[in-house]
Amino acid sequence: MSLHPVVAAVTDRIRERSQKTRATYLAAVNEMANSSDQDRGQIGCSNLAHAGAAAGQDQDDVTGLSGSAKQNIAIVSAYNDMLSAHQPFETYPQMIRAAARQFGATAQMAGGVPAMCDGVTQGRPGMELSLASRDVIAMSAAVALSHGVYDGALYLGVCDKIIPGLVMGALSHGHVPAIFVPAGPMPSGLPNEEKAAVRKAFAKGEVGREALLKAEMSAYHSAGTCTFYGTANSNQMLMEIMGLHLPGGTFVNPHEDLRHALTVAAVEQIIKIGRGSDDVRPIGHVLDERSFVNAIIGLHATGGSTNHALHLPAMAAAAGIHITWDDFDELSEVTPLLARLYPNGSADVNHFHAAGGMGFVISELEAAGLLHGDAQTIFGQTLSDYKVEPQLEAQTISWRPASDKSHDLAILRPVSQPHASTGGLKMLSGNVGRAVMKISAVDESRHNITCPVAVFDNEAQVKAAFQNDELNRDVIVVVRGQGPAATGMPELHSLTPLLSILQDKGYVVGLLTDGRMSGASGKVPAAIHVTPEAVKGGAIGQLVDGDVVTIDAVTGVISTPSDLTTRPQYKAQEASTTGFGRELFASYRQAAASAEEGGGVKLLAS
Repeated sequence: MSLHPVVAAVTDRIRERSQKTRATYLAAVNEMANSSDQDRGQIGCSNLAHAGAAAGQDQDDVTGLSGSAKQNIAIVSAYNDMLSAHQPFETYPQMIRAAARQFGATAQMAGGVPAMCDGVTQGRPGMELSLASRDVIAMSAAVALSHGVYDGALYLGVCDKIIPGLVMGALSHGHVPAIFVPAGPMPSGLPNEEKAAVRKAFAKGEVGREALLKAEMSAYHSAGTCTFYGTANSNQMLMEIMGLHLPGGTFVNPHEDLRHALTVAAVEQIIKIGRGSDDVRPIGHVLDERSFVNAIIGLHATGGSTNHALHLPAMAAAAGIHITWDDFDELSEVTPLLARLYPNGSADVNHFHAAGGMGFVISELEAAGLLHGDAQTIFGQTLSDYKVEPQLEAQTISWRPASDKSHDLAILRPVSQPHASTGGLKMLSGNVGRAVMKISAVDESRHNITCPVAVFDNEAQVKAAFQNDELNRDVIVVVRGQGPAATGMPELHSLTPLLSILQDKGYVVGLLTDGRMSGASGKVPAAIHVTPEAVKGGAIGQLVDGDVVTIDAVTGVISTPSDLTTRPQYKAQEASTTGFGRELFASYRQAAASAEEGGGVKLLAS
């Protein structure tokens, strides 16, 4: 089927808008590729000796002393023991080095990047470092590759800020071919809806901490990615639909034989497309405007995380490509919602994978003209080759055609019978600013609400008001001063149970904030990422208690009849900028771009 006219028009607009910055980026990629500094055979002997000094049995091959021209593969890992999704990566470097030798190459652990868990830091000071960590990860990955002795790179990462940061870091060395290697989700535990019910009961005081902790531990019970469809699993979907994973392996559990075989296959594939091969695929060329349009469509079709309204513009900017929230909005209008996963349904990613998974989604979307099937990838030739799923027979991996039907229509549906006719994200604009709203889990009756506001300057104030029964009414809770330049844009996900309780009581409830909510934004209408943010003079900082605000996801409006132009500018409340590492990020907050530009280091000229 020919490409949908809206998809084609948005892609053309992005290409035209990005023409100058993309050309500048590609020129830099080509210059790096042609630099003698990137050829191990032309750098100094002392340099090479340092590079191979600790390579053990691979020393001669790394340095070239053996006379061979073997490729050397970089491993950039986000491993740590605390983050369940990343714990399996502990053994990957050893596995990758062994596989590289098997395929006639070498591999070295080039560097590690920090990997924080938003689940641990929710509602705590560490959450203020979360968004900033994405840019730290990008810089750390760039440092890892700075030695210039690698012919390809394997990136080991899964979760929230880690994958976007790794992509940005990889694109900083866009001449180096790259493959992203997942670890897979943990097996299903306590169903997500049961976990949410216990959280609500705890917030009401109906159960104690022991019951809550038991429920949480039953949900998060082993190594692997958390199974709900938040930012971590949205990341993994993106890596596959952008062609940076091997196809069909995104949601294979960590300890399956197939998971091990896919990792070995990734090593073989990076050698096939690495520098020095006959099919070199630099990541800076693989990812183009088609890749990012595919990513946005995949996000809409699966009801993915609102965090990617921040991350995808930042990732694209690292490749010289300028995407905006208007692009998200137009593509949402023509992209059907194919998947219902928690918090947009009761199923988890294991159920999604069993129902047909990414192969089915890609096949359906391409057949409807909603994907660029000709987008470049690291496997096969184009995204059209991703309509497959892996199978393991006699320790050998092969790919078979993906299922042409859903195995569970409650979870995964074809384009002809979607869960909803439009995507899961909506962009809002009006005299309060521009914002993002995740509507896939919000009942249609709540897509348009008008209420008086209650204004707060932080999450703790909201929790106190809830405990004091001050929010038992129709209300839109405004939490301001939470943007990138203020506090680093922490997620306010711990407000979800409280607001849900108010909604369950029959009140009309909403959230309006220049902060983030989470990849797990739930059933309460939430206009988030408001820009301009309060500390940058945004109108959200001029709202006062009792102002009436409309959040309308039907027409895409966020507005108030109050005349805000006569009100004084927002004065930031005194907030902690020291302790827990926050002082180290002062310059980051001062220079942070707007939410629509990614909320971090600004990589594109306005």
